[in-house]
Amino acid sequence: MKFDTEKAAPREIYNLLIGLVAPRPIALVTSMNEEGMLNAAPFSAYNYLCTDPPIVGLGVMNRPAEHFVPKDTARNIRRTGEFVVNVVTEDIAQQMNVCATDFPPDVSEIDMAGFSTVPSAVVRVPRIAQAHAALECREHTTMEIGRSRIILGRVVSIYIEDRFIDPAGPYIRAEELHAIGRMNGLGNYVRTRDSFINIPRISYEEWKKTH
Repeated sequence: MKFDTEKAAPREIYNLLIGLVAPRPIALVTSMNEEGMLNAAPFSAYNYLCTDPPIVGLGVMNRPAEHFVPKDTARNIRRTGEFVVNVVTEDIAQQMNVCATDFPPDVSEIDMAGFSTVPSAVVRVPRIAQAHAALECREHTTMEIGRSRIILGRVVSIYIEDRFIDPAGPYIRAEELHAIGRMNGLGNYVRTRDSFINIPRISYEEWKKTH
């Protein structure tokens, strides 16, 4: 089948893209409003984009309303300029899912999920204590495109529990961290536990020997 994205409904395009652009890392984002109230929400329209400077990108759709109403995360980042990406691993997956619930504004997702927070090293927004790794970010820019916002954040500090660091690199011991990924909709995720495959890069000289 072929789909003309100029004619298809936005929901149809969403269903197709999230099923094909997968698996996707999950950013459990903590942010703070001007009064200091915390928000936590997961996003899978997320990835790192460059390393010099270190930039991560986050896609945040507006709330489904007649007018353009940003979600709390986008509004908080735009107003305070800071956020934290907490890495989602298998052991906090259920709590992450609670944070996706559309609670009333005066209800804390962090409390409802049974999370606690600890101060970040650089930004005012705290990280989630139960997360084994986190990226502290400052807003680089926000682009409004259609009914979405693309947020670029500059990573200003990285936290990883010591047991997940190989100091030789330093490298992340990803086989032990057990991050999870988002697949298509309907609550589908993928584990990374016991699922790594290793495909070494091939130099041109090596390739010529076999072709």
